[in-house]
Amino acid sequence: MHRTCQQLSEDAQRIWSAGVAAVQPQRLIPQFVHIHGDTLHIGDEKFALPSLEQIVVVGAGKAGASMVAALENALGDELLRAKNVRGWVNVPADCLRTTRAVHLHAARPAGVNEPTAAGVAGTEKILQLVGDLGPADLCLCVISGGGSALLPAPIEGVSLADKVAITRELTARGATIQQLNAVRRELSTVKGGGLARACRAGHLVTLILSDVLGDDLESIASGPTVPRPPTPERAIQVLEDSRLADHPTGKKLIDLLQKKMRQHSRPTDGKPSHVANLLIGNNATAVDAAGMEAEHLGYNHAMISATEPEGPAEEVAQHLVQMAQSMRRDQKTNCLISGGEPTVHLAPTDQRGLGGRNQQLALAALCALEDWRHLALLAGGTDGEDGPTDAAGALANEQVAQAARNQSLDTAAYLRRNDAYHFFQQAGGLLKTGPTQTNVCDLRVLVVGEGGKDE
Repeated sequence: MHRTCQQLSEDAQRIWSAGVAAVQPQRLIPQFVHIHGDTLHIGDEKFALPSLEQIVVVGAGKAGASMVAALENALGDELLRAKNVRGWVNVPADCLRTTRAVHLHAARPAGVNEPTAAGVAGTEKILQLVGDLGPADLCLCVISGGGSALLPAPIEGVSLADKVAITRELTARGATIQQLNAVRRELSTVKGGGLARACRAGHLVTLILSDVLGDDLESIASGPTVPRPPTPERAIQVLEDSRLADHPTGKKLIDLLQKKMRQHSRPTDGKPSHVANLLIGNNATAVDAAGMEAEHLGYNHAMISATEPEGPAEEVAQHLVQMAQSMRRDQKTNCLISGGEPTVHLAPTDQRGLGGRNQQLALAALCALEDWRHLALLAGGTDGEDGPTDAAGALANEQVAQAARNQSLDTAAYLRRNDAYHFFQQAGGLLKTGPTQTNVCDLRVLVVGEGGKDE
């Protein structure tokens, strides 16, 4: 089937959107939460409703608002009233919506994925709520990507400014999510199982939408309901490996963590009698659904969902370009759907432009390949956010490549200074979706049309 450049681009977006739709909480949560008779079923957990005094919902994440709405629907109005369901969930400011029982708290501004004073205040409210529960109560927690920044509770001796500064420095040095969380867990009273330790309910069940490759529950939002022993030595190693031992904030935190190593472990008393963490969706869920849409559109597709951190965006882009050339030659597979999360090494602040890892990847692909006939590559964050921009990602195709040439845009220069947003703003190709109310890492769609082999 002959597909024009426009058709390829539209197909790529339809395939990408199908993947994002599949990880919407309103589709996922009913698969795990339902009521049968007088029993509440949550995954494999069963709760006799007559024995429950009250239900409280807490949590944090970019998908928090939609998870709350879906959970309220699953519980139903009768149960919401009978069990005095209430709660508090920290979400980004642009994700607020009307709910029936659970309060949504704007814990950070839109597009600013950093902890704030509002986030600290919201976390204190959550800790108060779970600390007031009793053995006949059920605490439900909703956790999704972005929860680390939305659930800040610095330990004694660490200020909010310290946490922001060290997170910025680690990110600028290309730290992985695992490295970031190794540090953030040790600087927080709520991460690394802290929320579970503070909870006095008889049962704590957490519904988790994973934005971490490999679905390590300790890493998703830094594992607030996953009890674990402290590992300050791991955090120190990350700071030292990132060359932050001589940085003012880095040195202060290393000194604090070394002191922590000499002290006793965190207390383990006070946690609920039963803790269950339930994974309801991940990157593979989105990739699989995107594959089904590709098949529906008539593509012979291949799929891959990374299970561990990817390399730099430029390296991932180079691999995708090589795959595109191979697919264009043999014509056997004409769609590649991949999920993951590359890293970006940031240019110095005084040279840095605007962009995100998906835009950087799409721009790197344009740099790596001159002939974009019969090709389209869409890369986007499933949360609708890509770096500190209003775009989810970007599209690379023949039209964008031609527009860049027509305007004499220096693709390599934009790439070096992490200024992909302004490049695509001029050449076209920015993917703007707004908040998607979900978050399972990144999704890329590469489609290949007929022709191009000998042209």
